[in-house]
Amino acid sequence: MSEKQLNEGNGESVSTIDPEQKTRQKPAPKRRDPQPLPPWKVLLHNDDVNVMDYVVKTITMLTPLTLEEAVQRTIDAHKTGVSLLLVTHKERAELYQEQFQSKGLTVTIEPDEA
Repeated sequence: MSEKQLNEGNGESVSTIDPEQKTRQKPAPKRRDPQPLPPWKVLLHNDDVNVMDYVVKTITMLTPLTLEEAVQRTIDAHKTGVSLLLVTHKERAELYQEQFQSKGLTVTIEPDEA
């Protein structure tokens, strides 16, 4: 005698589960490989306030750039008005922008269209 038959006589309602329903499962969603985040440029602007030594020191303190790279980026900004510091994802670019601003340097960010 099944469970359903046992309980039908006493007025209780019993839900039964279709055995095929137990084994049928929804297909798992297709997994996609993680995509890289879109790149953003971090741009250093020349100013007439900060001396070059301070700018170089700040770049080496806040970024993974070497001393030589920091010097070159500072000279480029001095000569042309702006220099590409680095390219990273948007959230990190925003963080760099805030950190440089807190040190009195002008840094902007923009999407890297390349």
